[in-house]
This record gives sequence, C-alpha cells and structure tokens, in this order.
Amino acid sequence: MFITVNQVQLYYVKSGHGPALILLHGNGEDHHLFDLLRRELSTRYTVYALDSRRHGLSQEAPVSYNLMMHDVAAFIRRLQLERATVLGFSDGGIVALLLAIHYPTRINKLVVAGANLTPQGLRRSARALFAVSANMSHDPLIQMMRNEPNISLRALKRIQAPTLVLAGSRDLIDRKETLRIAANIPNATLTIVPHANHSSYIRDNAQLLHLVQGFL
Repeated sequence: MFITVNQVQLYYVKSGHGPALILLHGNGEDHHLFDLLRRELSTRYTVYALDSRRHGLSQEAPVSYNLMMHDVAAFIRRLQLERATVLGFSDGGIVALLLAIHYPTRINKLVVAGANLTPQGLRRSARALFAVSANMSHDPLIQMMRNEPNISLRALKRIQAPTLVLAGSRDLIDRKETLRIAANIPNATLTIVPHANHSSYIRDNAQLLHLVQGFL
C-alpha cells in the first residue's frame, strides 16, 4: 500500500492482527529484508514494514535521518497507531532512536540493531570505506552515512520505551558505540550476537526472531 506523508509517497506492507509493530530497514534496502520476520510476527502483531523515502517503492526525495524519522512519526499519526513497537536495523535503527527521542510517548517498545550515534561511532575501516565511496559517488544515501547522524548521549536519556540494543560481535559499528547506546537509554538491554557481522543476524530472519521474540 502507499501513503503520502510530508509530501512524500511511502510504500508499506501491512499484515497480521494485534498491537502495531513497525519494521525499518537499513541503507539501500527495502521492506523485503524482514519478509520472514514479518510473517512470523503477524500472528501476534499488526506488522507494518516500510520502504523509507528514496528506498524500494517509495518516492525519491531529499533524505536525512531526521526527515525519515518525521516520516515515520507522520505515518503513526495518519494510521492512528497507539504506542507502536518499532524495530529498526542500521539506518532504520538510527531512525528508531530519533523517533523514541522526539516522540517518547508514542513508542511502546524499541529494538535497535546495528545503530550508531555519529559517523565516528563506526569502526575506522568502515569510516575509511564510506569516505572513499562518498568521494566517488554523489549518492545522497552515502553522503548521509558519512555526515550523519548526530545524536547526543543526553538525548538518549529521553527515551522512555523499554529498549533492546543489538549488534554483531564483528559489526562495523564500534563496540564502544553500542555500549554507549545501551548504557544511556533507561531500561535498555544489550545483546552482542556472537560471530555476527553488521547484517548477518538480520538477514537470517529466524535468528533475529529468536533474539527479539522474548523481549517483544
């Protein structure tokens, strides 16, 4: 289905019945990242898997983490969702953090996987790779990752929702960054997934389901 929020047409898939659960994919991906997870969780939730602006079937538009966060907030308002649970991976995790910071009473539970607070929160090798990619490409999505986000530790303390913070043991996010996120969100639980890189435990939707189902 399509919905227009903030003058941008977004595509989303809705399935299941129950409390609202929103799935947010990472940079350069789309809602299909969560196909198996969506089907499994649809037995207990009304699941909304979105394509972020400039991704998938959604409209191309100027992009930033704040713009995507306001898109999701407008989506929640338009569909009159009460205290949605949000699961976000990578860029989607950043958007989820921003959403819970700016709209704390709208979020029931939060799962944040592979997110960073600033570009410096990436491992040095990842920052170098993004710098090379940004110099070779004018892709706004790459430029965004190189220059954003800019989330303070003080802002994290405004999050009210119980939060599960996930990262791989071999993640491109620096381990200290993940620890900072978990330490500064009240009521946060941290899980480092052994032998996992940035996305392996996400693309393995069965493993992701195992990691989140108890928390949800």
